[in-house]
Amino acid sequence: MGPDGAPGPAVPWQKVLWERQPFPDNYVDERFLEELRRNEGIRQYHYWAVVKEAGFVGQQLSCVAIFITLWLYMEQGLLSPEMLLSTSLACALLGYGLHQALMSQFESDCEPRTHLADLQSASIFLSFTFGFSPVLKTLTESVSTDTVYAMSAVMLLAHLVSFPYAQPSPPGSLSLNAALFASVCLASRLPGALHTFAMLSCALLVFALWPCLLQKLRENAPKHFTGVCVGVCLGGVVGLGSQSPGGAVLLALALGSVTLLCPLLLVRLQRHKDNIHGPWDEAEIHEDLSRLRH
Repeated sequence: MGPDGAPGPAVPWQKVLWERQPFPDNYVDERFLEELRRNEGIRQYHYWAVVKEAGFVGQQLSCVAIFITLWLYMEQGLLSPEMLLSTSLACALLGYGLHQALMSQFESDCEPRTHLADLQSASIFLSFTFGFSPVLKTLTESVSTDTVYAMSAVMLLAHLVSFPYAQPSPPGSLSLNAALFASVCLASRLPGALHTFAMLSCALLVFALWPCLLQKLRENAPKHFTGVCVGVCLGGVVGLGSQSPGGAVLLALALGSVTLLCPLLLVRLQRHKDNIHGPWDEAEIHEDLSRLRH
């Protein structure tokens, strides 16, 4: 039958363009829809699996909250730079040991970096950061405090938006640079150069090294990964609550929305997905790569 319902000619219709046929250009027969395929290749999501993956987003949001909490403590004089440096060093050594253990246990075929190379990289960064701390301390003296806080908030938001949650090791250059820029802005408002050095060292630990370790946990120890994400989220809420109860409530609501509500919406909306594929799609050329090599 044609598109107007009239009976078609006796000549059988062929789906070809290089032959002249006694049919209109928009004519199709009843066999046309036999090639219809629905939801081809659609991935089926399970709620708790999505919640587990969304935990990475929630813990990264909590890491930002923990960093802001540490900065508030230092600004108020409740946390000394020596204490922050010693705690950061202990956490760095513990995390490095855990990272090496995961590398040696699950990736024995890969050739890891030597300990000497890691020590050299850390020494270079700490030396340059310590040497430039007096300069960074006075970097934003001519800028108003409100402007510095606004720039820091925008950069931390850019860090969260551009963070490569699917493959965070190594962290993306845009997200890492945005976080370090915000750290420099906030550290420049602290009392002394040692405070600035301690804050920037903590920023490197939180925004550059921690995502690499967490990615190893997600790949090689998924059960521990879930517990670590929950612990970081609780630490962010409790830490921020010690400085701002209202901020802690907002953070808890944001974490609940990201890790519980959004996965539920994703799973519920999957049932309404309806993608159709058929002969009207654009043709795809599949080359035989084995023949091309020869």
